Parts: sequence; C-alpha cells; structure tokens
Amino acid sequence: MQVLLGMVLGAALLFAGVYISDSQSTSTVANGQNAASNRTLVNWDVVSADWHVLKTRAHEDWIKLSSR
Repeated sequence: MQVLLGMVLGAALLFAGVYISDSQSTSTVANGQNAASNRTLVNWDVVSADWHVLKTRAHEDWIKLSSR
C-alpha cells in the first residue's frame, strides 16, 4: 500500500512541477524568433481535452456497469 501511495504522490508531484515550470515560462507567441528555445513542456489545451474525454468515457462505463 505504501508503494502505491508513493507512486501516486510521485506522479502528482511530477505533474505539479511541470505545470509550475510551464506556467512560469512566457508563451511562444510572445517570444517571436526565440520561441523554439522557450517552449512549454506540455500542451495544456490538449491535456484538458483528453482529460474531458477520459472523464466522460469513465462516467459512461460506470453507468453501464452499475446498471447490470
């Protein structure tokens, strides 16, 4: 159980660290020709869309399973 908790906590810390790093860097549009050197690590719009799809699919599957 401690190993599982450690993995979840480690993933959460990694995600938070990347988010903080990306939020402190300026946007690639504002940087002009230097955009290649200052890109964010994660495209957060894509992450948001994928997370929404995952939540919707999990909810639909839960409804399907609980109706049996």
